[in-house]
Amino acid sequence: SHLRRTNTPVGRDGKLAKPRQLHNTHWGLVCPAETPEGQACGLVKNLSLMCSISVGTSTEPIIDYMITRNMEVLEEYEPLRYPNATKIFLNGSWIGVHQDPKTLVRDVQQLRRNNQIPAEVSLIRDIRDREFKIFSDAGRVMRPLLVVEQEANPETGIEMGSLTLNKEHIRKLENDQGLPSGSDEYFGWQGLVNEGVIEYLDAEEEETSMICMTAEDLETFRLAKQGHDMTTDNS
Repeated sequence: SHLRRTNTPVGRDGKLAKPRQLHNTHWGLVCPAETPEGQACGLVKNLSLMCSISVGTSTEPIIDYMITRNMEVLEEYEPLRYPNATKIFLNGSWIGVHQDPKTLVRDVQQLRRNNQIPAEVSLIRDIRDREFKIFSDAGRVMRPLLVVEQEANPETGIEMGSLTLNKEHIRKLENDQGLPSGSDEYFGWQGLVNEGVIEYLDAEEEETSMICMTAEDLETFRLAKQGHDMTTDNS
């Protein structure tokens, strides 16, 4: 419990209510109910049950990969030749530019889902400002979300707009019941993360992501992706 506690550096005897109140940005990251009574109410918070904090990972493999995917390093960049190139930032440092950001983002995202780069690496594409930001530093609060396929995947047979979670994953989880958690055959939560079924998103990546709040929302999204007219009101 103490490891998941956050402390707001505000005097306990202050009469201001604002620092103690819930804020929209806490959604999914901070528990809305778990806080002590009395003077510390609202100032001492607890992380949500499934939240985790990034511990930081090496950036070298990501840079090497993007150079092989035609990223132009900053030292060789000519602004007049490529005025509309997308800037690539790594932990806040501008490292290069790329001509085809859509493909690059998709490829790096696929690396994360295939467990070739750590799950805690954050990928943010800002289309309006033509920026692709990658964060792998420590101290970011992340929450897990189930992955939805944006396009039909012929390799896995997953339809467009469907969860990547399938019966095979459920069967592996059911098989875990008779296994100790340290066993090599144990699939568990980490198995879902490694197979790209669950993705960890931090607050900044969440801003550029489309998230379905309920199963009904997902069904509506799936039907809309398949070309059905969703404007009719059923009420």
